[in-house]
Amino acid sequence: MATKFPKPPPVRPIEPADSDGTVVLERRTQRTKPPQMYQVVMLNDDYTPMEFVVMVLQEFFSKDLETSTRIMLKIHLEGKAVCGVYSHDVASTKVDQVLDAAAKAGHPLKCVCEPAAL
Repeated sequence: MATKFPKPPPVRPIEPADSDGTVVLERRTQRTKPPQMYQVVMLNDDYTPMEFVVMVLQEFFSKDLETSTRIMLKIHLEGKAVCGVYSHDVASTKVDQVLDAAAKAGHPLKCVCEPAAL
């Protein structure tokens, strides 16, 4: 069974500035899309202390006290809040860090990673 190799994209030669017989090829730049971003969302529960949530936001998301408190109150009042937007690997790592810290402290805090709607 013969395998056909894909044809390379056509390259348009550019006329050389001098007439020494050399040919200059034009390089086409490839356009890549930026990676899909994911948001880390923390969910409300009735058992995890607010102070623990603030501490987690400060430690794992590098938020200051005021921002952490504001996010914690949004989680408490609205049921969930976005803690940050990252690439998939970073967002997954942050979710794992939060869940591990909550489990070690004995809290049922939940945190999920979902595609960001930008």
